[in-house]
Amino acid sequence: MKRALSVQEVLSMKKAVLPFEGKWAEAFGAPERTGVWFVWGNSGNGKTSFVMQLCKELCKFGRVAYDSLEEGDSLSVQNSFIRHGISAANKRMQLLNCEPMDELSERMCRRKSPDFYVIDSFQYTQMSYKEYIRFKEAHRDKLIIFTSHTDGRNPAGRAAKSVMYDSALKIWIEGWSAFSKGRFIGSTGKFTIWEEGAAEYWGNKD
Repeated sequence: MKRALSVQEVLSMKKAVLPFEGKWAEAFGAPERTGVWFVWGNSGNGKTSFVMQLCKELCKFGRVAYDSLEEGDSLSVQNSFIRHGISAANKRMQLLNCEPMDELSERMCRRKSPDFYVIDSFQYTQMSYKEYIRFKEAHRDKLIIFTSHTDGRNPAGRAAKSVMYDSALKIWIEGWSAFSKGRFIGSTGKFTIWEEGAAEYWGNKD
């Protein structure tokens, strides 16, 4: 049995965080730089654009691996990289072409492996919730970000829904906006992915 910690011990712990600034800080504050994040939203609302912008931002703080399980190294992925200026960060970001989870886990255990991992998407991992827990626990020193398909406003599938609830940061994408639904929320809790698209979408909602 592990020793219980006093309140003073808990409060004195130094946690490594991502020192976001500007609109990133306004949306997500200064989240812990390890753990699990979960990004979901309906098609055509800006999920891919948000994830690409997030990857570029994370490159300021470490190395990023993007496991493109759905699209591999397709032209659409290449175009997304170009459109969001990922080439400027290419020394800190790498594309993994449909790397299965067992191989990804091996990669994550290597010395000097990347700090942050985007897995697109959870459904393509084909993991059960128990398998996800084992995967997460094996890589507690990393930040793991899953994207997810949706069923209405919920993640598609029972396992994905459970992962969403377990995640430290839950990010819902709608109308070219990303909303913080998790444990880290900045002053607004909202990140605008594309100004014109968001203005048109939410303007039509009024």
